[in-house]
Amino acid sequence: MDNHHEILITTLEKLLHGGIAHASFADAVKDLPKAARGQVVEKLPYSIWQLVCHIKIAQWDMLEFCKNPNHQSPEWPKEYWPKEAAPKNDQEWGDTIKQIDADLEAFIVFLRKADVYEKITSGDGQTVLLEALQTADHNAYHIAEIVVLRRLQGNWKS
Repeated sequence: MDNHHEILITTLEKLLHGGIAHASFADAVKDLPKAARGQVVEKLPYSIWQLVCHIKIAQWDMLEFCKNPNHQSPEWPKEYWPKEAAPKNDQEWGDTIKQIDADLEAFIVFLRKADVYEKITSGDGQTVLLEALQTADHNAYHIAEIVVLRRLQGNWKS
C-alpha cells in the first residue's frame, strides 16, 4: 500500500469513527437514560431508537452493497425506519449498538483490502470510496440528530 493510499484509508477510518469535528456515535448514545430511547419530542417525527435503528440499517446496507454483488437493499423508506418508537428491551438496544459497531469495523476492514476507486459491479457508477464517504456523512447527520434530541430531552451534557 503506497503512502497516499494509507493516508486516505486512515482518514476514512477517522471519518467513519466520527468524533473529529462532532460527537461520535458512542458519545451520542453514552449514558442515555432508558426512558429517553423511545421518547418522541414534539414536532419531530422520530425517537432516538428510530434514529439508531436507521443508522444500523443504512450502514449495513452500504457495507453489503460494497461487498456483495447480489445484495438487495431494503425497500426505501419503509424498511429503513422501524415503526416502534422504543426498543423492546435492553437486549434489543444492546444488540443494535453492537451491530452498528461490528458493521462499522467490518467496513473498515473491507476498506483496507479494497480498491476504493473501483466501481462497484452491481452499482451505477458508485465506488467504495463514495460509499465510505456517504456512510460517514450519513452517520454524522443522524448522530447530530441524536444529540439534538438529547438536548431537547435535557439529558445531553455539553
